[in-house]
Amino acid sequence: MTVATTGAADEALPVYLRGQATEFLRSLRLHRESTTDARGAEESLEAARALRRAARRISAALHTFRPLLDPEWAAALRPELAWLRATLSQEHACAARLSRLLDALHRLSGTPSVPGPALAPLTAATMGGRAVGGSGWPPGAAEAGRGSSGLTVGAAKAAALLERQLTLARTRAHSTALQDLGSSRFHAVADTIAVLASEVPLIDAPDDPKHLAAGAEAELAEAVAALPLGQAGHPYNAGALTHGLASDTAPDAQDAPWLKVRSLLRLHRYAQEVLLGHTCPDPRVLEAGHALDVHREAATAAQAAAHAARTPRIAPATAYALGVLHADQRHEVEAARFAFQQVWQHGTAGAR
Repeated sequence: MTVATTGAADEALPVYLRGQATEFLRSLRLHRESTTDARGAEESLEAARALRRAARRISAALHTFRPLLDPEWAAALRPELAWLRATLSQEHACAARLSRLLDALHRLSGTPSVPGPALAPLTAATMGGRAVGGSGWPPGAAEAGRGSSGLTVGAAKAAALLERQLTLARTRAHSTALQDLGSSRFHAVADTIAVLASEVPLIDAPDDPKHLAAGAEAELAEAVAALPLGQAGHPYNAGALTHGLASDTAPDAQDAPWLKVRSLLRLHRYAQEVLLGHTCPDPRVLEAGHALDVHREAATAAQAAAHAARTPRIAPATAYALGVLHADQRHEVEAARFAFQQVWQHGTAGAR
């Protein structure tokens, strides 16, 4: 793969940052112009996802190429972009987590009709009209699912409990995002991005962008080397499940190195985007990134199942179903690690 020459690489960073800033402002305009009906809410969600993508890439470029940028400006903007990304991601994460857990209950129980969550965008009408304890699912779907002959009582009640908890979390995240997008803090971030779209605060520095991108790749390689890829290379080794059952903090501690690699892999990918422009990145990076995305989704879903299982005074059958669900998601974590190991190790061997 051919990397740009030094002169072109020097111009690549400001071009990339201006492009991402322009995409951020375009998405912000679409978000503000979206209507309050169902179609407008869907457009608003898509605009929010585009805002998050642009903010993620700008933040990554500020991190990797920080020696080339005004240090005070970059240090002030990066935490604000992290706050914005977190704000915009919560609603989608809750909806995706609920869908993942209900699909898993469907698969584990063998029922042909587990009620699915209503993943339609939240609107003012749906939020205002939801009854206390409402689920956000299509009316009658939960009751139909509970009556399905193939669905155990424990799995049905576990689905209802997860539905209540995660739909409530999604509604709160939606309200928080609306408030934050109207705050003075967000307007300050938007103003900074607007300036970035026309003027990138570069400084005179001897650093070569290609060397900085190579540093990001080296940091990724070091983090990957610290992973237990030998164990992950054996399917069904139960490592993720065993550690997941050890204590409340064990899964977080065990997942942390993999989540770190996921973040570093994104930094490496975005650094290559800066240097290569619209050139397609290494397919191995995309496949490995997908495996680690699945890893993170399964790990957070397992945490949600464990949290639901700690609900006071739930029936033993419900707790059992949630325990099986938790174990299933930890097995999904293990499968994602195996997939990453296969992609990474085989890609490394093929490059030799």
